[in-house]
Amino acid sequence: MLKFFLRWLLIFLYKVEIKGLDNYAKAGKRVLIIANHTSFLDPLLLGVFLPDQITFAINTQISQRWWLKPFLRLSRVFPMDPTHPLSLKDLIHHLENDTKTVIFPEGRITVTGSLMKIYDGTGMVADKSQATILPVRISGAQYTHFSKLHRIVRLRFFPKITIHVLPPEHISAPKSLKGKARREYCGHLLSDIMTKMMFTTSPYRQSIFSNLLESRKIHGGKHKIAEDLDRSTLSYDNLITRSIAIGYALKNITTVGENVGVFLPNSTKTLITILGLQLHGRIPAMLNYSMGSAGILSACKTAQVKTVLTSHRFIELGNLNEEANQLSKHCSLVYLEDLAKNISALDKFTALIKSKTTAFWYSYKKLSPDNPAVVLFTSGSEGTPKGVVLSHANIIGNLKQLEACISFNAKDIVLNYLPMFHSFGFTVGTMLPIINGMKTFFYPSPLHFSVIPEIAYETHATIMFGTNTFLTAYAKKAHAYDFYNMRYVVAGAEKLQENTRQIWADKFGIRILEGYGATETSPITSVNTPLYHKTGTVGRFMPCMDYKLQPIPGINDAGQLHVSGPNIMLGYLLAENPGKLVPPESIYGKGWYDTGDIVHVDDEGFISIRGRSKRFAKIGGEMVSLAAVEQLAMNAWPDGHHAVISVPDAKKGEHIILFTSQKKATLSELIAASPGVSNINFPKKILIVESIPVMATGKTDYPAVTALINIANDQ
Repeated sequence: MLKFFLRWLLIFLYKVEIKGLDNYAKAGKRVLIIANHTSFLDPLLLGVFLPDQITFAINTQISQRWWLKPFLRLSRVFPMDPTHPLSLKDLIHHLENDTKTVIFPEGRITVTGSLMKIYDGTGMVADKSQATILPVRISGAQYTHFSKLHRIVRLRFFPKITIHVLPPEHISAPKSLKGKARREYCGHLLSDIMTKMMFTTSPYRQSIFSNLLESRKIHGGKHKIAEDLDRSTLSYDNLITRSIAIGYALKNITTVGENVGVFLPNSTKTLITILGLQLHGRIPAMLNYSMGSAGILSACKTAQVKTVLTSHRFIELGNLNEEANQLSKHCSLVYLEDLAKNISALDKFTALIKSKTTAFWYSYKKLSPDNPAVVLFTSGSEGTPKGVVLSHANIIGNLKQLEACISFNAKDIVLNYLPMFHSFGFTVGTMLPIINGMKTFFYPSPLHFSVIPEIAYETHATIMFGTNTFLTAYAKKAHAYDFYNMRYVVAGAEKLQENTRQIWADKFGIRILEGYGATETSPITSVNTPLYHKTGTVGRFMPCMDYKLQPIPGINDAGQLHVSGPNIMLGYLLAENPGKLVPPESIYGKGWYDTGDIVHVDDEGFISIRGRSKRFAKIGGEMVSLAAVEQLAMNAWPDGHHAVISVPDAKKGEHIILFTSQKKATLSELIAASPGVSNINFPKKILIVESIPVMATGKTDYPAVTALINIANDQ
């Protein structure tokens, strides 16, 4: 009767919903139920809503607390110390009696809102007892006053709580592993199961605007989430109201499903414009204003862009009059200042009312999560721009994958200087904060090396995303205290050099988390995390991503990476067939994306990049990584900037040329700094230049580097 009453009371107060209960029966008799630990309510919730008489394996000290004892009488309790070997052996014997036992592998209630450290002992218990693992996720209880997230998230008296019961899994270590290695292996598998659980139960199958509304509900309409150089700070209420207002204005000059060009800098106005377009099924096509008028026009033609949104102020301050003139000959240029003049006081009032009543009208107009959300243009640093079409589910899914691996909270402040036309800047720098209650500060250019550290200091930024080139430049210019508040610095888009890693560690005491991805993967494919980090790698794959390594002749310990998963793009828009979506496909089938990168994946799942398949030279029948040659140059001259290309060679097939900004660089000096390296890995020629061409994202512009050969020949 007490259990029935408590179940009724919890449903009444918290609207508790249990999903996937059929998986409970599939688990069998000997079951180890693993759950995330969100609050002091967790044991009560599981004890009341899970069938049968289950046992709770609870820390001995916690089980003795007076206020918990009445609730523990509802179930059997197995007091244990997760760090004590004898206690774990007793639990293994207990499970061998075919019992259903609940354990919280984190060993404590979360103080971050995300998964904490997973103890290896639980994995070992599952392995030794041969028990079925039943993952259970509790969501919503972290927002109650029974959690440990006071002053981190907005706590509420009666938030909705959901209990997700996932399909059963098994842990089995290879027989060759013994002792500590076996224990760590099992703990690793258990951690992967729980990370996957956190992602698969997250609501990523929805539109970006729907997710924005959910975030407002969690964090409150007055919560501040965006700011730019104009110092105009937006709350959730401000952002949603203004997005609705601009959305209706844009609705009148565009059509559903149309790709609308966005030719704007990082700012709150750009964010509002993007959301306003998405609200009515228009697709923002983010134009790269650094690629020149020819590249911009090519991108517009490829995506069949007829209307481009920009601003007089941006064109003037960015000295982009030539680009604007060329665009106006082929597209309709709409200036935000002119558009704003046509939004009447009545329109603004209507938008305000609609922002307060979204529950009554937006639910009927929800976009499919598989609809296009944005078109980003990429050339992969070579060739004609091609459009990458990402869906709402691609973007939200990729962010939920990241959240399952790294803890973010509403106290975080993101400094976003990466342009929104770049996938890193769009997805991680812009969308991640607004759907997680984090504040993002938009800065219009990553090239202001002295200013950005000052902005980080002034805004108390805690999170920053960048490329190796930019991070190196900031480190040289910054004061040692500029990044005093920084929790995470994540590097991507190009290889993180050892000297960059070292200067950030020595000067600021910050460990850079290196990741890897592509626009086609929304963009995160892998990342090092505070929990799982291995220097020299780009981390482990995002949850629920599959991969295959295509064998490459001449390369034994690596292969060409193909990936699939919920974050893989809808497809390409290509210049040869404008407007037609080409879905991803590789030799492994539809939905697979061929990254073109040669990688090695170790036994723990960490990825090491060997180089791009296009950036290997075949010299005398042997494969030589151009990225590896660049690394040799970096080791020899860490203060220089280097780029390596290959050119045809009548005798050996190809030969290597090194471009470097290092004055008086010589081949003999490079060889002396690279003991034990085969001669085939050294360049045939070294050309010293004033600077190496780079793109707006900081990546080396290899077509421009190749053009330097012609200049050198002419001279």
